[in-house]
Amino acid sequence: MTQAVVPASEYLPDRLYLLPVHNRPFFPAQVQPLVLNRKRWSDTLEQVGNTSHHIVGLTFIGDTGADPAPGEFPLYGTAVRVHRAENNQEQLQFIAQGLRRFKITRWLSQEPPYLVEVHYPREPVDKEGDETRAYAMAIINGIKELLPINPLYGEELKHYLNRFSPNEPGPLTDFAAAITSARGPELQSVLETLPVLERMQVVLPLLRKEIEVAQLQSEISEQVNAQMQERQREFFLREQLKVIQKELGISKDDRENDVDTFRERLEGKVVPERVQARIDDELGKLSVLETGSPEYGTTRNYLDWLTALPWGITSEDQLDLPRARHVLDRDHDGLQDVKNRIIEFLAEGAFKGDVGGSILLLVGPPGVGKTSVGRSIAEALGRKFYRFSVGGMRDEAEIKGHRRTYIGAMPGKLVQAMKEVDVENPVIMLDEIDKLGQSFQGDPASALLEVLDPEQNVDFLDHYLDVRMDLSKVLFVCTANQLDTIPGPLIDRMEQIRLAGYIAEEKVAIAKHHLWPRLLERDRIPKKRINLTDAALKHVIEGYARESGVRQLEKQLHRIVRKAAVKLLEEDLETVKVSVNNLEEFLGAPTFRKEKVLKGVGVVTGLAWTAMGGATLPIEATRVHGLQRGIKLTGKLGDVMQESANLAYSFVLGHLQEFGAQPGYFDQAFIHLHVPEGATPKDGPSAGVTMTTALLSLARGQDINRPLAMTGEITLTGQVLPVGGIREKVIAARRSDIFELILPQANQRDFDELPDFLKEGMTVNFARTYQDVAKVVFG
Repeated sequence: MTQAVVPASEYLPDRLYLLPVHNRPFFPAQVQPLVLNRKRWSDTLEQVGNTSHHIVGLTFIGDTGADPAPGEFPLYGTAVRVHRAENNQEQLQFIAQGLRRFKITRWLSQEPPYLVEVHYPREPVDKEGDETRAYAMAIINGIKELLPINPLYGEELKHYLNRFSPNEPGPLTDFAAAITSARGPELQSVLETLPVLERMQVVLPLLRKEIEVAQLQSEISEQVNAQMQERQREFFLREQLKVIQKELGISKDDRENDVDTFRERLEGKVVPERVQARIDDELGKLSVLETGSPEYGTTRNYLDWLTALPWGITSEDQLDLPRARHVLDRDHDGLQDVKNRIIEFLAEGAFKGDVGGSILLLVGPPGVGKTSVGRSIAEALGRKFYRFSVGGMRDEAEIKGHRRTYIGAMPGKLVQAMKEVDVENPVIMLDEIDKLGQSFQGDPASALLEVLDPEQNVDFLDHYLDVRMDLSKVLFVCTANQLDTIPGPLIDRMEQIRLAGYIAEEKVAIAKHHLWPRLLERDRIPKKRINLTDAALKHVIEGYARESGVRQLEKQLHRIVRKAAVKLLEEDLETVKVSVNNLEEFLGAPTFRKEKVLKGVGVVTGLAWTAMGGATLPIEATRVHGLQRGIKLTGKLGDVMQESANLAYSFVLGHLQEFGAQPGYFDQAFIHLHVPEGATPKDGPSAGVTMTTALLSLARGQDINRPLAMTGEITLTGQVLPVGGIREKVIAARRSDIFELILPQANQRDFDELPDFLKEGMTVNFARTYQDVAKVVFG
């Protein structure tokens, strides 16, 4: 075993000033520049400059604070000679030449500049040992492997070869450790390992790890470079192809393609002059803009909309009345008055030459077929159909479009509809027009005024297009459940067609011809496998689906189909029969029972209109006690019905003797007037006659001994005023098996216009004054 000897030229002092390094330890085999904080370490470097040897000690302190305490310095470090020290404004720079390991033996200064006593430990090494030579060869081979992979190590190797002999294993090991990217604590342990063989055993794994990382990094770089070269090659080839094609006239660039596409779209269209001028201006702008600029995209989108609209393109109307009647009868059972109104509308269009410029409003309860009637109108006319719902719409830009200056601007729904149907005369359905909203973004109902006015929509202006377009050829069909929420000016522009609820016979026909076959076809169940009897179907309508429309009926029939499908599969049956006897197995107990008409003194059946259709409305009057005079109203009545009750009370008080009752009956009578189903809010001017009759029945002590219903409003002088919803009220009476009615004389025309199947078997008494009502009721 020999000891490493310090060359005579290297004079190493016993006292050294200390400087900290933070990233990694400095090794004796290294020569590299260092940068330090001028403010903290300028005094130390100045003291080193005043020495004759210009040697300073570098120690690794890791990530500790900027002002390390003496206890944070490790015992081992490297003595380096300072070359070319430079003092800049904020930094100190010098080149450090590593000389020798040192170990701190005593601190002479506890404050910067730190001064310590050191000694230079010997590094035991057996240069001739086989193991040492083997490790040295392995380290040299590792360095050779690393050099081709990362050429940055080449310069450091040259400096090393110039200063040290390759036969010195100690400096060789330090150099190998210095060129690795190992962490600071790992390299510090290498620095503190004095026996060279042990140090080599620590450094060789670090060197092999560095080689693996460098190889991986090299492979990744090669892959990235190969991909980039391939893309660059493809890009250059494509650019060359474009130039060659352009020279030969084979193809055009994107800008020219867009311009040609827009011009081709306009072929065969009759574009108004003002619109054509705008298109020409925008095409001129497009031809000079750069394809990558934002304005190019905005202009291109604008031209895309302008040129896609069906300027001057119309479809030919099929004003064939027998065909139209066939389509309406095929798609809808019942609704004869509605069908006749549509046929009249088409007949008028046949003489006029077109049916454009008309706005129909289909009003009726949910589920009566308003939307499907709109589709049938389009099919009967042979026109394209477009439907969109305006229910809940709160932004007028949905109707009239956004300004083009906004990001993501779009035309309104009307322009989108025209683009999709590709003709100027479609049927456009505005569904749920009674549910339009309002917000700070505008009032869509007001925006619709221009759209639905035949005098204005000839020059409809969409904010996005900013050119006038003609909507007068469009047939607008609107739907609503009620008129109360639609602004008056909007209703004024539309022609109303009312769709009342269906009676039981109509529902049976609808279910047999439309709902039941459609459900079986949708689930792909053969018709013969589920046998629904007519009696069971009628029982479903009477007991489970008594609303005006047919949506609830379809849901109940769907329940039957589902449960029957389970039976067919689980019980392996060929056919399932659904009759009145087993209907409750499929649908449970009936939701509606047969309504018993209330009878007795002071009990009268009225008729009411609701948003869901017509309903019977019994009214009860009774004398509570004779202690005082007065009247009490219950049944959650609205203001109008309360006023009707007070009117009826006053009228009866003043005419008791005239109608055959005791004149002083109400003088000491406290009366309670009640409208059953108190949880349901009730209001409307049509219960005055019924309330008057209930009070008079109480005063006369005479009940109504037959099924009789009535409706109408009364005045203080006994005049009977007309009311609305006659069709719905007649349907409600038929549903409750009441076939004798009292209606206001002014409503006779409304009754006469009803379909024959509704009037069949009905006895209707028309009253001008309450005397007419009293004659019918009490004789």
